[in-house]
Amino acid sequence: MSACTREKQGVNRPLSWRRKRRAQVLMFSAASRQPGRQAGIPKCILPTSDTGDLGDTWAVATDVFNSKNLAVQAQKKILGKMVSKSIATTLIDDTSSEVLDELYRVTKEYTQNKKEAEKIIKNLIKTVIKLAILYRNNQFNQDELALMEKFKKKVHQLAMTVVSFHQVDYTFDRNVLSRLLNECRELLHQIIQRHLTAKSHGRVNNVFDHFSNCEFLAALYNPFGNFKPHLQKLCDGINKMLDEENI
Repeated sequence: MSACTREKQGVNRPLSWRRKRRAQVLMFSAASRQPGRQAGIPKCILPTSDTGDLGDTWAVATDVFNSKNLAVQAQKKILGKMVSKSIATTLIDDTSSEVLDELYRVTKEYTQNKKEAEKIIKNLIKTVIKLAILYRNNQFNQDELALMEKFKKKVHQLAMTVVSFHQVDYTFDRNVLSRLLNECRELLHQIIQRHLTAKSHGRVNNVFDHFSNCEFLAALYNPFGNFKPHLQKLCDGINKMLDEENI
């Protein structure tokens, strides 16, 4: 064998080069054996992982806050990582989007902080979408499915109470609403415990800390306050969702 041939086959290459090449091969081999890779399972739907990180830097190009657009962006980010495209339809419909937009407006006016209002509603949207994806992809066990049924009933009860307190004079009780919201929070934490990260649990707390605040609820239901038009629109939207059996 000539020196030229041996050089082509790497015989005369430096030892450091061969070690580096071997390390690259080992790294590639190890990566191919990572959990979930064999079956082509994306990380975002593995039972012990978070269902996609949407990030915290969603820019709102204009002053017009549009929850529908944010929901679509969130779905694209999550669904883009999934093998199955079974969740191709929009997870937040037009009526839900209108309610979310109104929640943003009243939150912005109450907090006097546009950035904080955006954060709260974005966290709500992320939570709703992740929960729907886990549910529709059969990621919940029997205990979690039972909790989901309790959660649905509790949210339905909350929606009925929100509307009732608005329609029937002198029935509003902020402590009742706050308690219902916190019961929803606890059920939600239990449902996602096995699937989502501490960051997602923090998003849940951020949402419920705001909406279960008794001072916020009192301001929202004040019949002589600035939030009366917002409450009317919120209840109109929630009533529509109840009629459509979407809540």
